[in-house]
Amino acid sequence: MATSESVRPNLYVETLAPLRDKRHAISRSLFRSVVALTEVSADFLVCAAGVFLSFLFSLHLANQVPFPTERIAGVSAIVGALVVLLLHKDGAYRGSGSLLCIRETERAIRLSAQSLLLLLPLSLLLQLRSSLVAFLLAVILVPALLVVEKQIFVWALRLLNISGYGADRVVVYGAGEMGRRTVSALLSSPRLGLSPVAVVDDDPDLIGSCITELGYRRRLHDVPVYGGPITATLLQSLQCDLLIMSNRRFSPEDRAEATRAANQAGARAAFLTPHKLQDSINIDGYALKTSANSVTHWFYAVIKRAIDLSASSLFLAILAPLFILIALLVRLDSPGPVLFIQKRVGRNGRVFNIYKFRSMYLGTPQYDFSPIDTCDRRITRIGRFLRRTSLDELPQLINVLRGDMSLVGPRPEMPFIVQAYNSRQRHRLEVIPGITGLWQLSADRAFQIHENIYYDLYYIRHRSFFLDISILIHTLFFAMHGV
Repeated sequence: MATSESVRPNLYVETLAPLRDKRHAISRSLFRSVVALTEVSADFLVCAAGVFLSFLFSLHLANQVPFPTERIAGVSAIVGALVVLLLHKDGAYRGSGSLLCIRETERAIRLSAQSLLLLLPLSLLLQLRSSLVAFLLAVILVPALLVVEKQIFVWALRLLNISGYGADRVVVYGAGEMGRRTVSALLSSPRLGLSPVAVVDDDPDLIGSCITELGYRRRLHDVPVYGGPITATLLQSLQCDLLIMSNRRFSPEDRAEATRAANQAGARAAFLTPHKLQDSINIDGYALKTSANSVTHWFYAVIKRAIDLSASSLFLAILAPLFILIALLVRLDSPGPVLFIQKRVGRNGRVFNIYKFRSMYLGTPQYDFSPIDTCDRRITRIGRFLRRTSLDELPQLINVLRGDMSLVGPRPEMPFIVQAYNSRQRHRLEVIPGITGLWQLSADRAFQIHENIYYDLYYIRHRSFFLDISILIHTLFFAMHGV
């Protein structure tokens, strides 16, 4: 089934608009990674600075002879790193929702105090004589600095979210007690990256009212209440990214209908439950179970991109002679360009140009289902060899270098295929596409990608640094055997 030879920029807007029209959709993941890295760095520096200043003050108070600064710096760095590790273990960087920030303050005081318990024996081990005085000063100074830094961080992050950076637009379904509680918790917890923009309720008496967030002394924010029921049109008009069902009395049918409306609008759906669930978000004692895109840990995202950049640059340099040889063979085998350039759909529905060595004759429809049989008459003689050994995919290293693709991830598909995606298949667009992945290593690669998405969905749920390395190792052997 051939399609148009060209792809107009707006041809697939109706299908991809829910993914592409989200504000800052592509940059949101990077924003959250930068925020997480900034918070970790700030916590480390503040705690280390607190310990360092405590030693300097203790020397001044005790009127002792100064000792090597590098020893003080070493102790300070160890305590700072230990505080960060304890905060990470306690879930401080995973985020949670609360009506008050008291939990944040309690965690900062408790974990910094635990870390400082090691300061006294460590300073004695390094023969820092003023350790007792320094310890007493650090017990006061480090938690105080950490609490202040956390409050400043939350305040700055909230300002960014209000300005539209790094936050998903949330619609809360239900204006009852739990709905008001959810709105207040989300507004008070900017680290979650969930900004409530509207509340929908079926009660006509509540339409036109507002749910107000109250600070300690003044009114801070109002969220308007709209009339129900939940529809895809309403969610699209509100530019909804996430629908939260806050009414525990919703029947399974109500949840299913609201979820379908959210999926049609390109939004995710979630519900609140008093029971603790795996992979859920804690909001003021309630678990938010969501179908939201799994949030990639900032460390994994940074490492993955670093590997993509370094590996693609290295391979492009090393394989340059092979590129030249393949280009000559392609030109000698059949007339036409060396590279085959085609529009593909990447993360969040972004369309980009994919590069491959041309393996089919000139004049073959550019947008059609890929040949499954290597004996297909559209494939050139050298093209059969390139496809069998996967050498035709090598130019996609350029896509990896540009950031359109990764070494590992779901294969990107053509826009006309994505146009017909159902809500389940659209989950493939949650991550950056890759050159290789689980589907490419399976026997199901003989069939169309969108008809066998189990491998891609498994990868999206379980992706990690070690899984990526394992897939690359298996791909190497896979390609070497030419299977």
